[in-house]
Amino acid sequence: MRALRDRLRLVYGAPGAESHGHPIAELVLTVLSQSTNDRNRDVAYFRLRDRFADWQAVREAPVDEIEEAIRPGGISKVKSARIKSILLAVTDTSGHGLALDWLAQRSVPEAQDYLTSLPGVGRKTAACVLLFALGMRDVPVDTHVSRVGTRLGLFRPRAPFDEMHDEMLALTPRGAELELHMNLLRHGRRTCHARRPECGDCALARMCPSAHTFEGATRRAAGAGGR
Repeated sequence: MRALRDRLRLVYGAPGAESHGHPIAELVLTVLSQSTNDRNRDVAYFRLRDRFADWQAVREAPVDEIEEAIRPGGISKVKSARIKSILLAVTDTSGHGLALDWLAQRSVPEAQDYLTSLPGVGRKTAACVLLFALGMRDVPVDTHVSRVGTRLGLFRPRAPFDEMHDEMLALTPRGAELELHMNLLRHGRRTCHARRPECGDCALARMCPSAHTFEGATRRAAGAGGR
């Protein structure tokens, strides 16, 4: 895993960022990121923050007002109901009101269990909150990370996401959680595409057991296109 980290670092650098300390904001942002791109997610998030004074105001707002604010992020009817449900659930169950800062005092498994008990919150969303907001040891596994990781042999084929999260966390050297997540995601977006990965230009090809499979398919597709 360290060799993989080092190879990715040569291509993408070593991303580093301090945890920002706003877990409710990260939770909402991650819900908004579902099934959309980063730009639309950010537009929806800033419209929501502009529309309402604070998260308590979002919690108390009618769902249709939340939906209108986040409409640019897509599937706004589903996301607005989910955001409101989550904020209400945190208020009712946290013992700290509408706050999640207290999770930093819990173990990672305890924090994961609490977050995934909230409506519509899975392991990826929980991992984003723990890693990006609280600086805790977790690694989000999105579609890019899962695809690249499976092709590299880190995960078994068709493994469920909970299993991939457990495996990724077990494999990741302590302190490399953010770097590996970000660089695997970048590699999935730029090189290891879902349909036609660019294996010939891939910095990981020599350590990837799947590279020869996709190289042959890519050459055949290119030949067919030239006929």
